[in-house]
Amino acid sequence: MTIAQGGKMSNLPTTLILFAHPEPRSSVANRALLRIAKTLDNVTFRDLYAHYPDFFINVQREQQLLRTHDVIVFQFPIHTYSCPALMKEWIDRVLNLQFAGSIGANELSGKRFRLVVTAGAAENSYRSDGLVGFSLHEILLPFRIMAKACGMEWVEPMIVYRARRQEESELQQLALQYAEWLSQPVTERSDA
Repeated sequence: MTIAQGGKMSNLPTTLILFAHPEPRSSVANRALLRIAKTLDNVTFRDLYAHYPDFFINVQREQQLLRTHDVIVFQFPIHTYSCPALMKEWIDRVLNLQFAGSIGANELSGKRFRLVVTAGAAENSYRSDGLVGFSLHEILLPFRIMAKACGMEWVEPMIVYRARRQEESELQQLALQYAEWLSQPVTERSDA
């Protein structure tokens, strides 16, 4: 049993969503995904741009949040083939070697990790013969390497392609799938 965000006892894993979007109001897809996710008792939502508009990250606070959650989710739009700048800064500062690496005790070992990513282009743009020339899974490889280095269990990413052009009904379906995943223990693993 764990104590969920609302103080209720729960068998669900506690999940920390670290959201990084420099213009969240303009993101219809992310708003749809988060609308339900934010209401779940086992989910803690953290908008990094709202907390750190100046990029001065409270490393100790962020590390404490990581310690108290079972599942870590990074949610962001693809920006220039990676994450937004604040997410990268957060990774560099918070996941230091003393906390999550080989120098100190790895405090993230055994936690589950997932990316939830929105992309403006269609899926066929992210292929070797597509506009980008690489799959989104290839572009996201540094995050998989980070998860492995931190001892976290990798869960396949949730990717929303054509995020700006999704129909409302499709976004609602994706939001329900996301909430369903957040509402139950994560059982799938893909560490291979």
